[in-house]
Amino acid sequence: MEHVNIALLGMGRIGKIHFKNITQRFPRASVVAVADPQLDEAQFASQYGQGARFFRNPEEAIGHPQVNAVLICTPTSSHADLVEKAATAGKAIFCEKPLDLSLERTAALVDRTGETGVKLMLGFNRRFDPDFMQARQSVAAGKIGEVHIVKITSRDPGLPPIDYIKNSGGLFMDMAIHDFDMARYISGKKVVEVYAKGLVRHDPAVADAGDIDTALTTLVFEDGTCAVIDNSRKAVYGYDQRLEVFGSNGMIQVENNQHHRNIISDAAGIHHALPLDFFMDRYEKSYLKEIELFIDALLHNKEMPVSGSDGLQATLIATAAKLSMQKGEPVKLAGIEAGILESI
Repeated sequence: MEHVNIALLGMGRIGKIHFKNITQRFPRASVVAVADPQLDEAQFASQYGQGARFFRNPEEAIGHPQVNAVLICTPTSSHADLVEKAATAGKAIFCEKPLDLSLERTAALVDRTGETGVKLMLGFNRRFDPDFMQARQSVAAGKIGEVHIVKITSRDPGLPPIDYIKNSGGLFMDMAIHDFDMARYISGKKVVEVYAKGLVRHDPAVADAGDIDTALTTLVFEDGTCAVIDNSRKAVYGYDQRLEVFGSNGMIQVENNQHHRNIISDAAGIHHALPLDFFMDRYEKSYLKEIELFIDALLHNKEMPVSGSDGLQATLIATAAKLSMQKGEPVKLAGIEAGILESI
């Protein structure tokens, strides 16, 4: 492929970031079509210029004759239908996570994209944070020997709106799914068992919405080693994103990104800035890198760095975590996988 012509579906927060990055940073890629039912053509032109054809209907953008790749940045409930339409049209696909809240439909979509032969990449952007990428490279190079324990902390600075929580799929599917993918990515290992505990500690309205705001999940890998993940919807000090990988020959730690790196030492103590307080700031570089790698894979016919199978495995773990919390016992992934195979 000489040039990537993209249809961008959804101009919310993530869509705007991708639009800006593509139009400003990648000379061999262009956004030629944009679809968003919340805008009209005049609004779009006044904000973003005349460089892309605007549609309110995403199917029309997918069908634009110049388009050879589709970026799906719409609400989760629309992902599956749009992935299926893009696959049927033979267009390469980048889709924000998850493909669908249903494990069965996620598996069917992975099969569908495989049948059509289109390339599919999932938007697990945390893989492409420079510090996390370096950690993965160090693990793969054997710098800390055999990995024994992975510890991930992922805490948001504040609760999202309750209406969002009601339609999010729940903490495990909406939030912790990034960490489930990260545990697989960092360790390079397959998860075989999940044990999760969850509760509501911040706002009773979260329970009324059928969700939790605090969770602790243990993932057991195929070799018996573990990852431990703690999540909270509200950390009063900022966006808390930390990682530790402990191995036979040492340890890797990734600490929080802060507003600045100044450290003040005085009679009262040692003081430094709080962590960043918004995910768009914390992962600014990773959003850029994931699109760079998506475009590069299309230009040079490479494998996608995050496959549909990766998305399916993360969704499988999230499903198992919710089931484990409900049952109060560990859940083996093999049993859930067997059920999926019977249903598709």
